[in-house]
Amino acid sequence: MRKPATEKLSAGATTPRTAARSPNPHSDASASRLIDARIEALGDWRGETLACVRALIREACPEAVEEWKWRGVPVWSHGGILCTGETYKTVVKLTFFKGAAIEDPKGLFNSSLEGSTRRAIDLHESDRIDEEALKALIRAAAGLNMAAARPARSKT
Repeated sequence: MRKPATEKLSAGATTPRTAARSPNPHSDASASRLIDARIEALGDWRGETLACVRALIREACPEAVEEWKWRGVPVWSHGGILCTGETYKTVVKLTFFKGAAIEDPKGLFNSSLEGSTRRAIDLHESDRIDEEALKALIRAAAGLNMAAARPARSKT
């Protein structure tokens, strides 16, 4: 698995890049620190997988904002929620809130397939991530959110 991009801090420490650094405790910088801590606390393949997915989300949608919701769920948003990154004992689950409306030509969605709105990708320890396919799903989710955020043009 690939390592997430990092930037140097004082005293040689590193942290994954964030779009903004703000003192607001509800900012994406604060959420990013909480996600950093989650990755470190997991200390196993789940942390590595979450870090890898996070880096891919940032590559696919650099404008995405990191959030920390529902008492400990990493969330990436751009014009609305793109996906969540939940960690369980045997799986890292990426849930796309509007996944049913996104084309998935590579068949990454393998969970929550029965719903009319959400779709998820369950990543297990031995799974390899199709990086290009995942980035395509992230871009599609961002595009769907942004299209929904645009006001409808009147025909006059």
